[in-house]
Parts: sequence; structure tokens; C-alpha cells
Amino acid sequence: MKKEAKKVIVAFSGGVDSSTSAFLLKKKGFDVSALFMNLFNSKKSEKKAKRLAKAMGIPFKVVDVRKEFKKKVIDYFINSYKKGLTPNPCVVCNEEIKFGLFLEEAQKMKADFFATGHYAKVVKKRDGFHLLRASDSKKDQSYFLYRLSQKQLSRVIFPLSLYTKEEVRKIAKRNRIPSFDFTESQEVCFVKDFKEFFKEKLGERKGKIVDKKGNVLGEHNGLWFYTIGQRKGIGLSGGPYFVIGKDLKKNHLIVSKDEKDLLGKELKFNKANWILKKPKFPFKIKAKIRYGHIPASGILTKSKLVFDKPQRAVTPGQSVVFYKGKEVIGGGIII
Repeated sequence: MKKEAKKVIVAFSGGVDSSTSAFLLKKKGFDVSALFMNLFNSKKSEKKAKRLAKAMGIPFKVVDVRKEFKKKVIDYFINSYKKGLTPNPCVVCNEEIKFGLFLEEAQKMKADFFATGHYAKVVKKRDGFHLLRASDSKKDQSYFLYRLSQKQLSRVIFPLSLYTKEEVRKIAKRNRIPSFDFTESQEVCFVKDFKEFFKEKLGERKGKIVDKKGNVLGEHNGLWFYTIGQRKGIGLSGGPYFVIGKDLKKNHLIVSKDEKDLLGKELKFNKANWILKKPKFPFKIKAKIRYGHIPASGILTKSKLVFDKPQRAVTPGQSVVFYKGKEVIGGGIII
């Protein structure tokens, strides 16, 4: 008697990563179905994904999560900026939507596993499920996944963990998957123009641009239009100037001509999540303070990280993610 194929639901956007993931799983003998997330009236993307799934011979289903996505991701994003923070919406979306609501939907569909096109790796060991960096260090997305639980990781497959982006495109092209030359999706999927987005959602609230000593240099239109480390678009002559801080009470944007003022030796964090279990502190670790950051060494305690060398633009609201070698052990939100 032939063994029944394991059922896997793929988070299917119609891009090259999700469609190649579906192809690789189908090739391995899985019973594959595609699940499309309707996040914000994306009818054009939905039609494109549906056509692609049909061409690949994969059942296609749409899940409407617009209400939940607005509440948990978009509103969080806006409110964070209003508080002077620079949030990472992808981290929240992964925890709450993709590996939250979507995974629940996959379970309702009696799936054995849930797969996405993320570049990351899950390894099962005796003590549980370990989250590792992908083989492609340039594309590795483990940074965005540090909030996942053991329960979530136990059901997840990352088919692209061993491939580079270039190899994924070659696989898609070789196997005539139409998405092989699709362009990359933008960093924040629901924002096309940051300035226009915040102007519409939060309006303008003019305030003073000051230096470290409080000297007034100019005027800003609202603190939410700026982030720590920003150099362009400040609107001051005689620069370059760098954004080094925000004073919410006074509504002041603090800038400096000296890039060294962006360097920070330590940071505090909250809302920590540990992939396996809470470690014993203190200990030596490497950490990323934003997605594109090269991991830097430091000493980690319960709620503080002290770097060996000062790091540029430690930004409240961003995630700090801790690594031991290629393994993600956890992370938190910079405060």
C-alpha cells in the first residue's frame, strides 16, 4: 500500500521565492497547496498568484486577513512612529500573521507542515527546534524570525534554506516557473512612499531642529518623518547633518554634524523571546541591531547588551537579535 504524501501549505505570494518553494516541495513528493494572504486589497497580486498556482498545478486558496493585518501590523507601525520609535513591521507580521493566523489556517486545512519562502533554516535536535541562518548570508532572513515559538518552528519548512537567491532564480527559470524574473518586493509592503504615508496617517506637527546643546538650527514637520542615523531629507544647509535623537516632550529633532555622535556602546531591550529557553547570564554573544547590520560582539545580560566596540545608530523600536555562530538564540526590542 502506497504511503500517503505529507500535506504542506505554502504561503504563496506569487513571487519567485514562494513559487520555487512550492515547486521544490512538490518535487520531493509533498501534497502541496498554495495559500494567499489578502493583506490590503491586493487584487492584482492575488490574480497573479492564482494564475501562477494554476500553471504549476497547485490548489489555491485566499485568506482575508486585512482586518487583523491592519490592527496588528499597520497600526503598530504607525503608533510606534508616533512614539518616536522606528519599528520593524516584518518581525510582527511573521509572529502574528504569517506564522500566527496563517499557520492556524494551515492546521484547519489538516496540513502536516507550513512552508514559506524565507531564507532561514530549522534544525530539529534532542532539546528542540533550532533556528539557523540560511546558506545565503546576503539573503538570510533569520533576523525577522526570532520571535517564533517552538510550536511554530515544529511545523515550519523553509525549502530555500540551502540556496542562494541566484540559484532560486535559476531553478525557477530552468523549470519554466513564470516568476523567475519577478522584481523583489519592497521592504515595507504597505508603504510606497514613507513621507506621503505619514503625512496621510499622522499629518504634520512642526517643531524645532536643534543640536546637542539645544541651539535652534531649523524646523521639522513631524518627528515621525525621521529616524536615527538619517542624513538625507533633514532640510538644513551647511551639512551633512545626522539625526541623533528625538525629544518627544519638546518636539525637538536633535541633529549633529559629527557622525561619531551616532555611536553607542550599549543598549537596553525588552519583550525578549528565546528560541529554546532563557539562557544563563551574562555571556558573550554576537548581535544584529537591524537587518543589514554585520553581527557585532558584546556581553549580554538579562535586559542589556554592552558591545565590545561602539555601534552606529542604535535605534529604539528596532529588533536586536542574538546569534551564537549561525544559530539565533533570541532577541528583543531596543528601548
